[in-house]
Amino acid sequence: KGRRWDMLNSDVEIIRSKVPELQHLSPMLFGGSNDKNVVRGEKGGSYQVKGCYPEYDLIEKSKIISGRFINDIDIAENRKVCIIGERVYEVLFQTGEDAIGKLVKVNGIYFQVIGVARRMANASIGGSTDESVILPFSTMQKAFNQGNIIHFLGATSRPGVKVKVVENKIKETLRSVHQISPDDKDAIGSVNIEDQFTMFNNLFIGINALIWIVGLGTLLAGAIGVSNIMLVTVRERTKEIGIRRALGATPSNIIGQVLTESIVLTVLAGIGGIVLGVGLLSAIGVALSQGDQFFKDPQIGFGMAVGSLTILLVIGTFAGFIPAQRA
Repeated sequence: KGRRWDMLNSDVEIIRSKVPELQHLSPMLFGGSNDKNVVRGEKGGSYQVKGCYPEYDLIEKSKIISGRFINDIDIAENRKVCIIGERVYEVLFQTGEDAIGKLVKVNGIYFQVIGVARRMANASIGGSTDESVILPFSTMQKAFNQGNIIHFLGATSRPGVKVKVVENKIKETLRSVHQISPDDKDAIGSVNIEDQFTMFNNLFIGINALIWIVGLGTLLAGAIGVSNIMLVTVRERTKEIGIRRALGATPSNIIGQVLTESIVLTVLAGIGGIVLGVGLLSAIGVALSQGDQFFKDPQIGFGMAVGSLTILLVIGTFAGFIPAQRA
């Protein structure tokens, strides 16, 4: 305990052989985002620099807007090439300008742009892809004198295998290779996105349940309001109802009319609420798309909208029942 250790290049193949549940594995290096560390001409900014393997694209799932991602030849030949994030492109290049083949200076060294990437996942390793520069792992090790050290391992499990299983096996392998005590829980850190997703999912399930409770309470209050409105309407139309009865209208005709008015009033109010909700969520979606936000494209599902209207139909029927009976 207290002894410093580093992950090494040799650990990658050992882990691959010892953990068959692995689907993708990419060692990674991180460079500092110092003041204006990425420059092209007079333009520049401070961005995260990542060194990784081609498999990183399968782990992070970025979208290549133009060009290509790092390949095995880039790794084998230590090519000085890079992928820049969409935000980096917007700062360094004019709108519509082709960045492929152009040179950018990263931490004082020139690299040729081979691709422009956009973040697809909500969670990003080492910062958002939009504001990062990605280099071949081998090139970054040599260009910035990193030796054979690895800063981080990105990994995914095979379908049907829990990420926790792969995480624990990787840790066991590293403990064995580097002679780390199993009792030293702080020696190997990790971030399990599956655990975070489960936590957020449970949180949203609770929030969703609360929303339904509040919503049903609001609907109940609305039903009482509609019922009161219909009672007042029936009272004010007593003469009209009497005239209709005298002209031959049956009780079922009167009840049907009141129920129909109650249902139409309730459903129209519900449709107005759904339209307002869709508009509000669209505005929120536009606002969130301007920044690096966890929440993206909020929307009302079709099933939820239909379910809400069905509930409103039932509530409208019950809300008009007592006034209809009185009529």
